[in-house]
Amino acid sequence: MAETFEVKMIARIHSDFPSKFGIPRQSGLVENLQSLIVFEPEYRNPQALRGLEDFSHLWLIWQFSKAVREDWSPTVRPPKLGGNTRMGVFATRSPFRPNPIGLSSVKLEAIEKHPKYGMVLRVSGADLMDGTPILDIKPYLAYTDSHPQAKGGFTDELHLNPLTVIIPDEWKQKIPQDKLEALIGVLGHDPRPSYQDDPDRVYGFFFGGMEVCFTVCEHTLTVCEIR
Repeated sequence: MAETFEVKMIARIHSDFPSKFGIPRQSGLVENLQSLIVFEPEYRNPQALRGLEDFSHLWLIWQFSKAVREDWSPTVRPPKLGGNTRMGVFATRSPFRPNPIGLSSVKLEAIEKHPKYGMVLRVSGADLMDGTPILDIKPYLAYTDSHPQAKGGFTDELHLNPLTVIIPDEWKQKIPQDKLEALIGVLGHDPRPSYQDDPDRVYGFFFGGMEVCFTVCEHTLTVCEIR
C-alpha cells in the first residue's frame, strides 16, 4: 500500500492570472511577468530568508490546486502535440499526475517588507495562477541545475516561434504601462490550445484586471478588445 504523508502550504503566489487560460506553458518564457510570494503566518519569520538575497533564481515547488483529480492515468495528451497523441505521464509536465505537484524556476527580483504580510518575495517569469499554494522554495544552483546540452524528448521538435503581436492604439492605451511588455510576451507565446486554429474565432482571457480579446491569423495575433 502506498504511503502518505502531510505536506504543508508555506505561501501563496499572487499573479496577474485569475484563471488558467493564458498562463505561459512553462516558467521563464515571459520574463517580464511579475508575481508576489506571500508566506503563511507560520512561515513569516525573516530568519527563514537569511542568505536568500545572494541567489538570483529560485525553484518553486507548488500544488496544481485547480487541477486535482481523485484518480490518475498512466498516459496523457500534451496540448503541444495537438491533444490527440498520448505520452506517458512521467514524460510530460501535465497537471494530471499521481500527485498534483508543479516545479517552476523563477528569477528573484527583490525581498521586500510588506506592511501587512511581513517579508515577501517579488519574482519574475512564474507560470502560476493567482493564489496557487507554494509547498517549498529552494535556491537555483546554476553549476548543478543547468544542463544546456540536455535532450528535451518530444519537445525538441516543438520550435518556439513567437507570434507577431498587434495591439491597436485604441486598446493599447487601456493597458497599464507596467503590464504592457508582460502582456505582449504572453500573447506572443500563443495562449490558445495547440489544436485550435480558427482565424475567425475570438479568444479571451483575464490578465491584471483586464479581459484581453484577440484573434490569430497565420502567424499574427491581433488584440481586438480590452475590457
